[in-house]
Amino acid sequence: MRKLANVELERLNKEEFKEAEKTPIIVVLDDIRSLHNIGSVFRTADAFLIEKIYLCGITAVPPNKEIHKTALGATETVTWEYAKDVLEVIKKLKEENVAVFSIEQTENAIMLNDFGVKPNEKYALIFGNEVKGVSQEAINLSEGVIEIPQLGSKHSLNISVSAGIVIWDLFQKME
Repeated sequence: MRKLANVELERLNKEEFKEAEKTPIIVVLDDIRSLHNIGSVFRTADAFLIEKIYLCGITAVPPNKEIHKTALGATETVTWEYAKDVLEVIKKLKEENVAVFSIEQTENAIMLNDFGVKPNEKYALIFGNEVKGVSQEAINLSEGVIEIPQLGSKHSLNISVSAGIVIWDLFQKME
């Protein structure tokens, strides 16, 4: 097997990306401290043609040199918007008939491997602060909570890793 060169991958250019039909997933990042995590989520969103990212609370916004290090230009392809209050974003999304789910560990959470997507449904996924997670107020406004099954001794995954796992899972279920 021969490793492919980047020019052989036939990726979309910025204009083609903007025009392409998007995966009906919206990512909501609330109070994310790490600029590298933010950039990494942008890159994942680009990879799976995610519709939009909301950056809320203390989450930094582009242009930012540290975000760019991991986003590698994805901040220029993925649509994003800053909103100070995540609760207002959740209310707005629900008014638009978007199914809002927090990614967290709670009582009665749906394990990711058991979560089924509905045809023609648009989903918003809320990812919270690296230490505190998704706020209880945001969880209360969510339609439900999705938990990533974990078998080891640690209690959590890095936010960018969690986003990659959940986005990939929903993407492949939608396909």
